[in-house]
Amino acid sequence: MTSLADSTRWMDATDQAALVASGEVSPSELLEAAIERIERFDPVLNAVVIRWFDHAREIAASPDLPDGPFRGVPFLIKDLFADYAGQRMSNGNIAFKEAHVIADADTTLVSRHRAAGLVIAGRTNSPELGSVPVTEPVAWGATRNPWDTTRTPGGSSGGAAAAVASGMVPFAHASDGGGSIRIPASCCGLVGLKPSQGRITMGPVRDESGLAVEHCVSRTVRDSAALLDATRGPGIGDTVIAPPPSRPYVEELGADPGRLRIGMLDHHAQGGLVDAEVTAATQAVGRLLESLGHHVEPAWPKALEDETLGSKFGAMWSANVAVSRRRFEERLGRPLDDHELEPMNRVQADFASHFSAVDYAIALAGVTQFRRAMHSWWHDGWDLLLTPTLAELPLKLGTIVNDPENPMAPMRRAGEFVPFTPPFNTSGQPAISLPLEWTAEGLPVGVQLVAAYGREDVLIRIASQLEQAQPWAHRKPEI
Repeated sequence: MTSLADSTRWMDATDQAALVASGEVSPSELLEAAIERIERFDPVLNAVVIRWFDHAREIAASPDLPDGPFRGVPFLIKDLFADYAGQRMSNGNIAFKEAHVIADADTTLVSRHRAAGLVIAGRTNSPELGSVPVTEPVAWGATRNPWDTTRTPGGSSGGAAAAVASGMVPFAHASDGGGSIRIPASCCGLVGLKPSQGRITMGPVRDESGLAVEHCVSRTVRDSAALLDATRGPGIGDTVIAPPPSRPYVEELGADPGRLRIGMLDHHAQGGLVDAEVTAATQAVGRLLESLGHHVEPAWPKALEDETLGSKFGAMWSANVAVSRRRFEERLGRPLDDHELEPMNRVQADFASHFSAVDYAIALAGVTQFRRAMHSWWHDGWDLLLTPTLAELPLKLGTIVNDPENPMAPMRRAGEFVPFTPPFNTSGQPAISLPLEWTAEGLPVGVQLVAAYGREDVLIRIASQLEQAQPWAHRKPEI
């Protein structure tokens, strides 16, 4: 007889919520099925690094479990800036881990997850501060890719992606400051929707005008759409607020996207290397889009050819690392010792400490100029940009690691791996990675589609059309 853990393993969150709503299973039964899968697969993958199963059992069994759209569905949140009242967090940092830091309040998004009826059972692994596109923090060790356990699941939401791709949970919280939703989605064969800046509040502590946004990684487009409906909108004090959609995002599923004008960039805009299989995958999706009636031609915003983009993004990134270090120290009540921050992050934070206010203002002005140049391409009549998600196939574990003798080496290697995702954090636009292509060896190859600011509706329509035309749900890793 098939166990509930096996029969629900590959169900998406929408179907699992329907089981609960119909009374066929209880939230507690769904949770126990997820716990069984975590305990079965996580010893190999190392995706779920902090667990509060007993607390989750209390929530699942409570008559006060909110009657939201995902009532009773098991869920995991990333171990990065996602406070859950009364529970541990480490942000991938060894000092936080050893201090057993406990959050005293939910972030606004976590409170919305709970209001949607999700039963949160723990935290997924993240690199320290989410600063690299792999998940191998000193604090918790490496997370492995379910499709090939010698490879990375990507980062920084690598633990989330490994948990979802292996079937532990149907979807999981993720965040994206330079590609950290889209990168692991590509590595693990998942849907990774990065919302527009200001679509989902970053409150109450983080600033919604920065590079990062939060959402999820999922196995189906409909789960990403439905969770966006449940969590979108500003929080108290937000000043960057994306325009509200004209209708719920789930109503875009299956809707006719019309004939879209799509530009395709299948190579590195600044001349870097791109794997041949990645280029071929992007071109194949371009042909698929044409077969669906869309107009596709080689075209892209010329702003992507700006060779100073990396330094502009890097200045902002370093400043964010420095701010995080300061907040860590405030939370711990003491300065961090050198060995308590990984070398790359320590050097970036030190570098940012030498910025003047004028330096930072110039960086912000450069970002603003880039954002306006990018948005003008869509304003001039393009609907979507098609690119690879990554320049390479999922890297072997240990490719991007700390090097005390050359602390910035990981960041330089990361730039080679992920040239296509950071520009759209800088521009604030919505982008989605879809698992439409696979190598002969069975590795997923994600492609990225980018829409105009605020147009997640266009992305969900086209993603739904592509999901129907070239389904991926039947693809499952063997662990």
